[in-house]
Amino acid sequence: MKPFTYALALGLATAQLAFPALAGDITGAGATFPFPVYSKWAEAYRKDTGTGLNYQSIGSGGGIKQIQARTVDFGATDAPLKAAALEKDGLVQFPTVMGGVVTVVNIAGVEPGKLKLTGELVADIYAGKITKWSDPKIAALNEGLKLPEATITPVYRSDASGTTNIFTTYLSQVSEPWKKEFGAATTVSWPAGQGGKGNEGVTATVKQVPNAIGYVESAYAKQNKLSYTLIQNKAGKYPQPDDKAFQAAAASADWKSAPGFGIALTNQAGDDAWPITAATFILVHKDAADPTKSADVLKFFDWAYKNGDKLASELDYVPLPDNVVGLIHEEWKQVKGKDGKPVLNM
Repeated sequence: MKPFTYALALGLATAQLAFPALAGDITGAGATFPFPVYSKWAEAYRKDTGTGLNYQSIGSGGGIKQIQARTVDFGATDAPLKAAALEKDGLVQFPTVMGGVVTVVNIAGVEPGKLKLTGELVADIYAGKITKWSDPKIAALNEGLKLPEATITPVYRSDASGTTNIFTTYLSQVSEPWKKEFGAATTVSWPAGQGGKGNEGVTATVKQVPNAIGYVESAYAKQNKLSYTLIQNKAGKYPQPDDKAFQAAAASADWKSAPGFGIALTNQAGDDAWPITAATFILVHKDAADPTKSADVLKFFDWAYKNGDKLASELDYVPLPDNVVGLIHEEWKQVKGKDGKPVLNM
């Protein structure tokens, strides 16, 4: 069993790459959304270079706090920081991969991809307005599917979470009542259900609680064989949550339109687009306290852009387009040592 799969199966609130930490290793912390792919990359990178990655999967909020405090070499977040926040803390932000958030359920007899939901129904479930799987609105979408007369337990992130930000951004786009009552943020005042820490915690809780529904990054659903639901997209279609659908959502993205590449990929047009798609981001300081270590961080992600696409695709993440990687390399020139020179010459 692979290290990250083992962590997920145990439902650990904090997962860490299962390699012995060495003095020269890179340290990072933050988003749980990309943890499966960072684990894969770290294993391959150590084999290629001898340098390891010690990454703590603690949630986007924790990653932002740790990079602000300079207790790690990089922070990771799924909720991109705005220009003012990047400027205030002297941070450079760049995306690594794209992926999708999926809703997963634990309903006896319901196989993956068989239950259909709309964004409005998901919003009403999490708002506590729809409380039974046998609700007529759900039944009307799922003719022929046997759903129980059972109370739904919504499972949400208990920590400050970029995955929650992505999920609630989508709900705010498709449900005006949700937007008015709860809005979009890394934490919201959930009116119903129970919380789990990290994608790992939500995964474990959904597996343990009959008739639960949760939201997790798609790799967690895939690796743990969770029963995911289909969600109607903006075009009225029900695509499978896979790399084709995530790529379709990002097809017309304007990466230059926001500082730090902080664009939204949720609720995009297109028949094949998965409606809850997003990029995940890395944060590093512009003024490198340890230029060698900062260069090592950039070398790791440069290696990932060049060599990690297949590993990412195997987990249903979508690699970034080559032109975006070129823009990121330009952005990296802002990361400088005490001599005022970029820590890494591209």
